[in-house]
Amino acid sequence: MPATHIRRWKTLALTTSAVLVGLTLPTVTASPASATNTSYDSTYYKNAVGKTGTSLKSSLHTIISSQSKISYSAVWNALKVTDQDPNNSSNVILLYSGVSRSKTLNGGDVGDWNREHTWAKSHGDFGEVTGPGTDLHHLRPADVQVNGIRGNLDFDNGGSTVTNGGGSRVDSDSFEPRAADKGDVARMILYMAVRYDGGDGFADLEPDEKVNNGSAPYIGKLSVLKQWNEQDPPSAFEEKRNQVIYDTYQHNRNPFIDHPEWVEAIW
Repeated sequence: MPATHIRRWKTLALTTSAVLVGLTLPTVTASPASATNTSYDSTYYKNAVGKTGTSLKSSLHTIISSQSKISYSAVWNALKVTDQDPNNSSNVILLYSGVSRSKTLNGGDVGDWNREHTWAKSHGDFGEVTGPGTDLHHLRPADVQVNGIRGNLDFDNGGSTVTNGGGSRVDSDSFEPRAADKGDVARMILYMAVRYDGGDGFADLEPDEKVNNGSAPYIGKLSVLKQWNEQDPPSAFEEKRNQVIYDTYQHNRNPFIDHPEWVEAIW
């Protein structure tokens, strides 16, 4: 091949390569979490704003540990207010399934809703004791059967579809909530990890990277919970719930609903 043809071929190859590099497809990721409510930054959160890591976690623990506590029996009526269906005041919205169900159908029978501990009671051995066992920031109404399927499983992606679970999935060692509840679950779990750190006579609750944790005071999977926090930002329902708990019941807030970006700042 003549030298001029070789030079032209090399020039064409380099030009084509440059074009192909320019056409590299972008990586699809969720938008970084950002604040949804800054109205409490100069008051309630004033000692936490601007901090990161363990310093932020410690400051938030001090802030949210100042709370009023309710009994486990009182949780029934509280959930009828915190989780009221915005389109039907006679109903509550159930976690995991998203079903709207009559407030009067609270109990333990098929077709009823009961009190789901998002941070499973056995993962910290706190049962139904006043404190972590009655904390409204992680207690939600859930269908009795769906709640039973979740049991005390850790949270992770994958599994088979849960019957009447709204798209939730389950396998032998983990539970995956429906898409609309993933962020809610992540923020509830991480609230518990900040609020209960080994004081008050309770276990030090922490998220980790394991599943099938059994009765250990840990819940996984942290990396997945962080993804869910990014993928499913706080909804109007979640924000209103946070406000009702603050105004009417516990007088503390879930900081990760107001500032979901603090999840990444700590973990």
